Amino acid sequence: MAPMKKSPLFAFLLLSFLLLASEIGVTKVDARTCEAPSGKFNGLCFRSSNCATVCQSEQFTDGHCAGARRRCLCTKPC
Repeated sequence: MAPMKKSPLFAFLLLSFLLLASEIGVTKVDARTCEAPSGKFNGLCFRSSNCATVCQSEQFTDGHCAGARRRCLCTKPC
């Protein structure tokens, strides 16, 4: 068999993919989220949108329902 030529386009695409993959990894590592139970949410949490609204009134950026006890957990960047 004849040896295959390496295409400059292939090298460019491979390098681009590796750079993109490394940027995605850095973003995930740097973005840390802190969670705390809501102090104002009453009852069982079934809709994360309701939880998020209450959490925003507590100066958090978001919130979601979690766990078997269906608690409202508020989140914000650490």
